[in-house]
This record gives sequence, structure tokens and C-alpha cells, in this order.
Amino acid sequence: MQKLGEFKLPPFFNYPPYFTLQPVRETREKQVQLWKDLILDVCRNQKIFVISLEEDFPLFSNPSIERSLSHEAKVVFLSALVTDGRAEWMDKGHKKCLILWMRIQDWADYILRFVRENGLEDGVMTVEDIRSGFETRGTELAGIDRGVLMRALKLLEQKGKAVIFKGSSADDEGVKFSA
Repeated sequence: MQKLGEFKLPPFFNYPPYFTLQPVRETREKQVQLWKDLILDVCRNQKIFVISLEEDFPLFSNPSIERSLSHEAKVVFLSALVTDGRAEWMDKGHKKCLILWMRIQDWADYILRFVRENGLEDGVMTVEDIRSGFETRGTELAGIDRGVLMRALKLLEQKGKAVIFKGSSADDEGVKFSA
């Protein structure tokens, strides 16, 4: 079983045809689904939020079978994630893709659970504390993409569950969570 870091890659990763877009509709649909699931699983496991099509992404090639995805295949698989609401193109040229291995609503729910489970209601945290503070070590929040975090916090603010306040710099931005 091949690995990417600590992540065990699925058997299809060693099957050369899966690195070529399949012409038969049913086969391609299965192929796209396998790649979508794999991209989400790897990104979650490795805490990857952005995939750039202009940089090497280890998942898109398998040196042991001498196969790599074409640019077209990468775009097809990432576009399928965009269609599913699990990714967003970050630029008009579709060169960078934000991977939402948890949807924004799911992040907001996760943050609320985290706040409640850790007795942080009515407490204040900086945005940076949420991303890299002691309390969030070992959780999904550790290392969260700042843009994803801010969108989840804004969603909580719209629902009256949090108040975001600005500091003198981006590092000083804070959040007060409601009970």
C-alpha cells in the first residue's frame, strides 16, 4: 500500500488508467468520484486548503507507475468538487482552488461545538488563537485557512452566535462567542 505522508493511498492510485480521463461516461463518473473523494481525504489528512495547478501537487502523480494527471484531468476533478460545493476557484483563470473538505457551515458548526465543549462561551479569542493557539492544538481548527475561518465566523456572526471585532492589525482581530 502506497502512502502520501501518513495517508494510505487507495488501490486505484496504482492503476494507470485512472490517471487518464476515461472516455466512457459511466467509467468517467466513477473515476471522477474516486478522485473527488481522494482529494478531499488527502487535503483533510494533510490540512491542505489550496491546490495550485501551477505547482506540483504530489497527489496528482505516481512515480512508481510513471503516471501523472494531465492539466485537463486536474481541472475536471477540481471543477467537479466546485460543482459539489466542496471547492471554489480562487481566480478567474482557474489556477488555484480552495478545497473545502468541510463546508463553511460545517466549519461554523465545528467551531460552535469546540467553543461549547471547552467552556469558551462568553469568552474572547483572537483569530490567530483559533488558528494556532494552545486550545486548538490537535483539533481540526489548528492551521485552518484564515479565509475559511473568517467566512465561518461571519456565518456565526450572522446567526447571532459570535461577534467579530477588528483590532489594530489583522493579527488582533478577535471573536466573542455567545452562550
